[in-house]
Amino acid sequence: MEEEAIPVLILLAAIVLVAIVLILFFATIFTFFEFVYGRLFYKPFFVHWYRSLKTLPNKKFEILFNEVPYYRKLRPRKRSYFEHRVASFIERYEFIGKEGFEVDERAKVLIAATYVQLTFGMRLYLYPVFDKVIVFPSIYYSNISEAYHKGEFNPMLKAVVFSWEDFQQGLHYNNDNLNLGLHEFAHVLNFQGLRSEDASSLIFARFFNQIRMECNHGPNREKLMNSGYFREYAYTNDFEFIAVVLEHFFETPKEFKTEFPELYYLVKRMINYKEAA
Repeated sequence: MEEEAIPVLILLAAIVLVAIVLILFFATIFTFFEFVYGRLFYKPFFVHWYRSLKTLPNKKFEILFNEVPYYRKLRPRKRSYFEHRVASFIERYEFIGKEGFEVDERAKVLIAATYVQLTFGMRLYLYPVFDKVIVFPSIYYSNISEAYHKGEFNPMLKAVVFSWEDFQQGLHYNNDNLNLGLHEFAHVLNFQGLRSEDASSLIFARFFNQIRMECNHGPNREKLMNSGYFREYAYTNDFEFIAVVLEHFFETPKEFKTEFPELYYLVKRMINYKEAA
């Protein structure tokens, strides 16, 4: 019996080995294909593909539906993808409340939804450059910078930090081009995009560099500054410029597209953005 079992085990081992080789082969082929596709068309070959879709408990779903206008504008299939990503974000990252602030279900859903809205055009969206979201009740003092902050992205601590008061204001006043959540998550997107090799990151980096060269240097910079459309903080450095630009892109898209159509188009390509429909 034992001698008869040996050939069977060898056969099973061979099948497993062949399966592993085939998986690695096709994975390599697909990676190369998507790289070429991204270079040619400047977008991922596909964005949404999930083995199974996560859903939110009723209370969290009600928060998402009632308080996230972007979600309500999506078609049913896209809504299921958005909900899946919100649920996945909440599962993946640690939420930490500071100075007595309790990160409740509403806070988790709204923070996650802000991030998902920004990254909805990218296939890989759960970035490893941060692993926690820290929330203070209001403006807080940072011992690292020795200054008061409303929010920050700290790659050394792998943390995104928010003042909840200011985060909520960014959502409530949704056409003043001030959105703390979008701003800080834009820094995450920037940090990830310039350091990774996946298709979405490569596309982000390409358009980021084009925007940086065309809009933040030379005569175009002067034109942008003279327009008064972007607040002065945008011109602090290239990274703050992109963060502020993304706030405007989502908060006042019609005005943005009218004022600076070429820049609007570049930003749209940079994050592979599709209008909520």
